Amino acid sequence: MSIRTKVLGMVDVMMRVPPILVIDEILKIGMGLPSRSYTDKSVDKGGGVGDLSSFHHQSPNNSVDTAAGTDSITNFDMFTQITNASLEKAIDNASTAAIAGGVLSSSFGNLIDELAKDSYLSDLLSITSIKFVICVLGLFCALGVFMLWTRHLVMVYMFVISLGLTFLSHWSNVSALALMENNSCILEDILSMNTTRLLDTGGVAVSLLPHLVAQWFMGMLFAYIHLGPRYAILQRSMPLIFASPILLATLPLKMRIIKYLPILAAAVPLLLTKITIMSSGMEAGKTVYNGYQFATNFVSNFGLSALIENEWQRLNVPSVLRVFWTIRITQEFLGLVLNDQVSAMNLIPTSQKLLVDGCETLTAVLGMTSIISVICHYIGKAFQWYLLTFENDEEKSLGTVSAVLFYILALQTGLTSLSPDKRFVRLCRNLCLLFTALLHFLHNIVSPILMSLSAARNPSRKRHFRALTVCAFLIIAPIALLVTLWSRHSPSTWLLAVTAFSVEVVVKVCVSLATYSLFLLDARRPSFWEKLDDYLYYVRAFGNSVEFCFGILLFFNGAWILIFESGGAIRAIMMCIHAYFNIWCEAQAGWSVFMKRRSAVHKISALPEATSAQLQAFDDVCAICYQDNSLSEAAESSSNTPSMVTVSTSVSGANLNSDEGFVTITNTMNSNSNSSTSSTAAAATFATAAASNTTHSFRFSRNLGMQD
Repeated sequence: MSIRTKVLGMVDVMMRVPPILVIDEILKIGMGLPSRSYTDKSVDKGGGVGDLSSFHHQSPNNSVDTAAGTDSITNFDMFTQITNASLEKAIDNASTAAIAGGVLSSSFGNLIDELAKDSYLSDLLSITSIKFVICVLGLFCALGVFMLWTRHLVMVYMFVISLGLTFLSHWSNVSALALMENNSCILEDILSMNTTRLLDTGGVAVSLLPHLVAQWFMGMLFAYIHLGPRYAILQRSMPLIFASPILLATLPLKMRIIKYLPILAAAVPLLLTKITIMSSGMEAGKTVYNGYQFATNFVSNFGLSALIENEWQRLNVPSVLRVFWTIRITQEFLGLVLNDQVSAMNLIPTSQKLLVDGCETLTAVLGMTSIISVICHYIGKAFQWYLLTFENDEEKSLGTVSAVLFYILALQTGLTSLSPDKRFVRLCRNLCLLFTALLHFLHNIVSPILMSLSAARNPSRKRHFRALTVCAFLIIAPIALLVTLWSRHSPSTWLLAVTAFSVEVVVKVCVSLATYSLFLLDARRPSFWEKLDDYLYYVRAFGNSVEFCFGILLFFNGAWILIFESGGAIRAIMMCIHAYFNIWCEAQAGWSVFMKRRSAVHKISALPEATSAQLQAFDDVCAICYQDNSLSEAAESSSNTPSMVTVSTSVSGANLNSDEGFVTITNTMNSNSNSSTSSTAAAATFATAAASNTTHSFRFSRNLGMQD
């Protein structure tokens, strides 16, 4: 990717951040609805956190400077409290009347009539409704601007900047004329060459010079970016039009004429802007319609998920959210620094406040999710580099899965609706759950590496050591987390969930290490280990059984939370998904494997053992494991298939770990019991089934390597 492409991509990301900031501000004020004031600083059971009120105190040095702002905030808070109190009182009275006499009673009807005639309440509801409608329109407009194509987005910014330059020019002209109002005429000083007054640093001429230069540059910029008609004479005279009020004010004109000069100067760019709106209205509607047509056609051809994925990549949503959250946190931090609320003594409370404010709204949670996604992605990359592996699909999806999990936890626990203290506690709890999930993802990365190392003929000790150190970390980290949490918190449903996830990852790592050890022992045995596959089956069955039990435990734990602690539609949906995929489907799969293995054991035991005479007549090796059937150990463990192919019984038993392999073999043998199938075809059938079994495929490849 070239530097130009990277720069353009960065510019596109930066242009999409302001709409997200607008959406965040709209959500921060609660869509214009009466918001809840958090006065309770208590923290729910299971964790504690320091008081955040210290961030709202002003130091004695700047208390005088912020008196006006404090008074306005106090008045607004008082108005909000009165409003909420009035609404709560009206609702309580209506509820009491409805409970006492029913909704059809006369008392309830009289109360409703009184509320309808209450002018204060009606005005309040009208103002709230207007604010809500404006916020909804602003929200949809910001979303529409965010989803525009880059070309249309540039046009929107050009229009907004040109309109902003018009109002900025008007403000600058008004300020400049205010400076000239009670001073001598500058034209007289220029004509009389009064350099002393003209060059005076406190004089009017020096004060007007920045305004004049700014007006000239604003006129040039407006002429370059405005979308209205571009007449040559008008384009050249645009800087002069912007600076005309200051230039004309130097003439000996009457004050009532000078007062209207800024309005006359702003009329020309405003007229061009109005022409732009009128000429672009039809084009904007056509753009929206074309976008709708494109979306419907894309959905009909490729599906809704493909459309979402395509738009996600086109809009570069993760990068936009990361930049948005970084800007938001930087703004909060600079505000604390400017108010002298950051010092070396309160870095931890400062970080705590920044984290709390960083998940205040849904958009802020999305921004934090994107940051967590990047962190988890690079954690996976670091472990991948340490394990000396560079192609792993689990690592590629680590950041995405972590982000989805964190956002679901935030929605499920109602993170944005909590008070600041409780929000910080809940955020820490969600991060603990995310950490345990991250350990599971890391186990999924290291587990196949352990299996490949155990099957390698010439393994590297360095790679073994690195994989084993990662496994040690995956055992020590959850144990240390559990010791810390249980020593500082009382038992709760959240702590039970973290404990279940942590113990589960320890069990999974132990199962992987046991499997790895069994394969290493088998590689160093001089003869074929007949019981290996049984041991592997027992180890994996133990691990799967523990995971299934923990799944049931987590289901009941979630049901308790849903019923008695904090319910919600998202939690109920997630419980249904968990019950189906992690309990029902796993139970069906486990029972199916158990029944197939049981059936295979009976079919293997039904095979007749080969006699010494048959082995001498066969005079060949096993068609799969290449073991010499004439050896004493092989002679004691060889069987004849119905097609009279002599194979080792241990090879037949190796297929018991396969879900479908041995059933296919036995069915093939039964169907060919009355036909003369060649030994090559039967051996190919066994080899195909053995290769489908993960356990036997390692041994099969190793045995092939021994024959090279």
